[in-house]
Amino acid sequence: MRTAEITRKTAETEITVSINLDGTGQYDVKTGVGFFDHMLDQLARHALIDITLRAKGDMHIDDHHTVEDCGIALGQALARALGDKTGISRYGHFVLAMDDTQISCALDLSARPFLVWNVDFPTAKIGTFDTELVREFFQGLATHGGITLHVDRVHGVNSHHIAEAAFKSVARALRMAVEPDPRMAGQLPSTKGAL
Repeated sequence: MRTAEITRKTAETEITVSINLDGTGQYDVKTGVGFFDHMLDQLARHALIDITLRAKGDMHIDDHHTVEDCGIALGQALARALGDKTGISRYGHFVLAMDDTQISCALDLSARPFLVWNVDFPTAKIGTFDTELVREFFQGLATHGGITLHVDRVHGVNSHHIAEAAFKSVARALRMAVEPDPRMAGQLPSTKGAL
């Protein structure tokens, strides 16, 4: 069973997350940041990864630490659940259309974290949520999940749609990458002998 549970506690946040890579996209997320909860629900549903997450953060300051640290904890859980990555597909890509928006994602579960983020938002906020935090989440996820992650906005005019399409596109690419490849059973998808 490809599952993991992570608890991350700092002076700024306390986060517990559990994931099941072979789930059905079930989610039970409570971060105290409504829009972000909605985005994590989308991530779980479209990646078909079960996610249970609880976060308490220094919301009297802002949402930054909570969102960033959720990315870190989810990345750590993903890396742990993948283990040595034997038999996975490793690569994923998805171009997602949502109303006015199109987002492209390509990723590699390479253990070489790198984020290329070409996603601009026309507004600084979605409700009370700072749009710059979308990048912060994916930076934490990529860095601590060992993911080479490229996300590009092809077009889009609505900030909510842009953010949601980014989460959904990454989710679908991640779903592809973590899937077992029947032709790679028992083998590592690398010529190096390690990922």
